[in-house]
Amino acid sequence: MTVRRTLPQRARSLIGAWCFVDHYGPDDVATTGGMDVPPHPHTGLQTVSWLFTGEIQHRDTVGVVATVRPGELNLMTAGHGVAHSEVSTAGTTVLHGVQLWLALPAAARGVKRDFAHHVPQALEVDGVTVRVLLGSLAGSTSPVPTHSPLLGAELVLPPAAAVTFEVDPAFEHGLLVDAGDDVRLQDTTLERAQLGYLPAGRDRLTVANDGPEPARALLLGGTPYDDDLVMWWNFVGGSHDEVVQAREDWESESDRFGRVEGYVGGTQRLPAPPLPGVRLKPRELHPAATDASAWG
Repeated sequence: MTVRRTLPQRARSLIGAWCFVDHYGPDDVATTGGMDVPPHPHTGLQTVSWLFTGEIQHRDTVGVVATVRPGELNLMTAGHGVAHSEVSTAGTTVLHGVQLWLALPAAARGVKRDFAHHVPQALEVDGVTVRVLLGSLAGSTSPVPTHSPLLGAELVLPPAAAVTFEVDPAFEHGLLVDAGDDVRLQDTTLERAQLGYLPAGRDRLTVANDGPEPARALLLGGTPYDDDLVMWWNFVGGSHDEVVQAREDWESESDRFGRVEGYVGGTQRLPAPPLPGVRLKPRELHPAATDASAWG
């Protein structure tokens, strides 16, 4: 299955607390076999699952068994440690969606594991359909609590549509284009699978579809992340030593991550890869950016 990792990039590691954006599909599961990810660990982050087509069965050590469906937010909090599995359902023919991570602030990295589900209601703004996953936009607020100021919203734009949102000037923003090859963020044109970026400091933000076909995009935002951040494999921590300890705890099958019950597969847990032979360094948090930019 082809996965496009649009964040982190060499140019930028985060947009607010959004530290990881994987964009996959449309994927014909009859050809590829779909998704089958055995139990694996996370620390120091929250996972955000959002589908456009298909279904995924999620199992975790919170004790949750949930079906991830299009238009429904599923947010899992790792905190000190969690494990989960992800398997596309037997009825899925085309799998298409995004998997995103939120880096928890240092003060919240030790919170208990948790899971939240929310079905955002669609609203229309200047002909654009908006679904607010997290935070607030266009008068709509998600009830799902977050550990730092955040925004996550799906936008569906008909041809020639344009919308201007009032946004928090303390937020930096990103726009991931899922469908459409002529989507504009401010004055920057984005193609499908590209991620546009806007630095903090503006209170209005314009998104337009200049193409002849409908477009779909995810708008992400948040206040710039200011804590030390080390990301390696499935772990987020504040230092090299924190990540080393998390790996050791997973490999030793400690109680830190718990056990995923009910997963049926040949591999019952993903082993952690070997650590590199150097100390892991914190990410560069705020590289210079003065205006809209794009990468894919």
